[in-house]
Amino acid sequence: MTTTGRRIFQIIDGNKKFVGDGFDVTSPMPGPRIRQLSPYLLIDHTGPMAVAPTNSPLGTPPHPHRGFETVTVVYEGYLAHRDTAGHTGALGPSDVQWMTAGAGLLHEERHEKEFAKRGGTLELLQLWVNVPKKDKLAPPRYQNIEGTSIPAIATPDGLGQIRVIAGTYEGTTGPAETFSPITLLDVHLQQGNQTTLHLPADYNVGIYVVKGDILLHSDRAATTKQLVVFGWDAPDIHLTATTDAVLLVLAGAPIEEPLATYGPFVMNTNQELVQAITDFESGGMGTFPEDE
Repeated sequence: MTTTGRRIFQIIDGNKKFVGDGFDVTSPMPGPRIRQLSPYLLIDHTGPMAVAPTNSPLGTPPHPHRGFETVTVVYEGYLAHRDTAGHTGALGPSDVQWMTAGAGLLHEERHEKEFAKRGGTLELLQLWVNVPKKDKLAPPRYQNIEGTSIPAIATPDGLGQIRVIAGTYEGTTGPAETFSPITLLDVHLQQGNQTTLHLPADYNVGIYVVKGDILLHSDRAATTKQLVVFGWDAPDIHLTATTDAVLLVLAGAPIEEPLATYGPFVMNTNQELVQAITDFESGGMGTFPEDE
């Protein structure tokens, strides 16, 4: 296999944190390369973690968002969602949730009730994805994408599978609707697989190693819970799986606009952030019935 391909800018280890009372998280983003991964803003990798049986599902309490999207990919376990725009959903292994916060809402994420009762292993990734200025205040939207609806492509050697969640890859289009050009791929490789990813040279590209070990261009190693950030000098990325591996490929056209962020709000100016805070504090992002 040829070793020429996209330059590797950096391989980043994640920081550990606990989110709410139910998510043990490793997060390699945001970080110093956030501009090189636009429109992606954040990666939170929960687990794999043991969930003890309980009748009171753990998770995160209601919290606000405005101006971006959350994308959740579930690998093990079950997650429940609800928001003040009226959307509810439950996610299981291989499912994807794509929530557009848009003009603003509150949402809550907890371990799904029946899963919480019996306990088990939970592993999922959540991404934050920016949207262009013109779409910051779009109506909230919710896409509950079942794993069975996500098309998969076999790698040429038959030792790998590439699920196309969003965008078009090798002529196959994923089901997620996006506001800017994005290619999001869930890649599963068996040990010994060698494959080349072909992505637009002007896209920002990162590869997050969910689990396993890989070689990039035959000489750079990356392992579980590391994020690889690439340059724009070539369209191809050459991968070798030195163990069975699962990767999330984050590719997309950069949103080259000012970025202003504060906690759960992602806007273009500080003035817009002040307005988001005011709207949230005045109840303008909705309430759940039990809080009224």
